[in-house]
Amino acid sequence: MITTDFAPGAPCWLDLGAPDVPAAAAFYSAVLGWDYESMDDESMEGGMFRKDGKIVAGLGKLTEEGARSAWMIYYSVPDADATTQAVERAGGTVRVAPMDLDEWGRMAQYTDPLGGQFAVWQPGTSKGVELVDQPGSLSWTELMTTDVAAAKEFYREIFGWQYSEMEMPGGEGTYHMITPAGQPEERMHGGLVELGKEDLSLTNGRPYWHPVFAVDDCDATVAKVTENGGSVQMGPEDAEGVGRLAVCLDRAGADFVVLKPTES
Repeated sequence: MITTDFAPGAPCWLDLGAPDVPAAAAFYSAVLGWDYESMDDESMEGGMFRKDGKIVAGLGKLTEEGARSAWMIYYSVPDADATTQAVERAGGTVRVAPMDLDEWGRMAQYTDPLGGQFAVWQPGTSKGVELVDQPGSLSWTELMTTDVAAAKEFYREIFGWQYSEMEMPGGEGTYHMITPAGQPEERMHGGLVELGKEDLSLTNGRPYWHPVFAVDDCDATVAKVTENGGSVQMGPEDAEGVGRLAVCLDRAGADFVVLKPTES
């Protein structure tokens, strides 16, 4: 499970790059019950999402030419500059060089050797989001990739991640679960799935990360997705031992998963 103590290599932040910030704010407010708080910065359009008063995600204007609207997931690191050097040594690409965000922390963004985009956060006064693993907040992260073995090796070099495997229902392949370095399996925070390029039509064959949000009722949340201009790629369906889930797209095509976890 994800927690807010943010062990090194654990997801600690996420933000959405959207072509229409007000539309995205309205969509996620309706679907996940988030409250949007605009930044007091006229030079930058964006702000924070809160759930029950706690920060759960960020939102900003999509400015990269030709980029699709997508969620960016950040992983906690003690030293963003050292991580950047590790990414380059392992064959990744630096998209955004390490930079300070006032006193809050230091961030950088990368592309792994297969094309998956991710980011890191070196905490300052802010460690990351304030609510996780609760309805309306981040509960898991997933990488859809074309080569799990290569992806596992890359991220192991960068973060020291530990992996375990389980067979997916219906003989659909192996799911590779991620645990931060030195942490028990109870601290699993994500998974990797291998797909062919033809199955990654959302990104024209390029691997991608997406977030999983916990919800109280998967079917009711999916209904809100479609009622508010989004769409459903898969589900809702039951995953044994996991819960009821659906893969959704928001109004601008950014993908995310909603999951009603199985009660333990």
